[in-house]
Amino acid sequence: MEENLYEKLGEKEAIGKVVDYFYNELVLKDETVNQFFEHTDMEKQKSHQTKFISFALGGPNQYSGQSMAKAHHGMNLQPEHFNAIVNHLHDALAHYGVSEADIDQALTKVASLKDDILYQ
Repeated sequence: MEENLYEKLGEKEAIGKVVDYFYNELVLKDETVNQFFEHTDMEKQKSHQTKFISFALGGPNQYSGQSMAKAHHGMNLQPEHFNAIVNHLHDALAHYGVSEADIDQALTKVASLKDDILYQ
């Protein structure tokens, strides 16, 4: 049986490292999007994001957070914000040596959530 992307990337521990890098080195340093996290408990955010990305990549469903629409309600995120986040996720995955083909697969899953995130 072929590994799913979650297993291929190294499961929850490896995805947690990607998420830490994603926020600490990319998102929180980007003035395009960092204001959305000013009043966020980042440890809780990272935990939720690790569980969510793990599930999105084929891992166990441990995500118990709000729906994407509820989580982003009132933020009025625009395409440039979404694109910045997607680009940061690409760069975080690439930083850990994930192949472009696997990154494309992961970003395709993220792109499927776009309508639940934008303009909420």
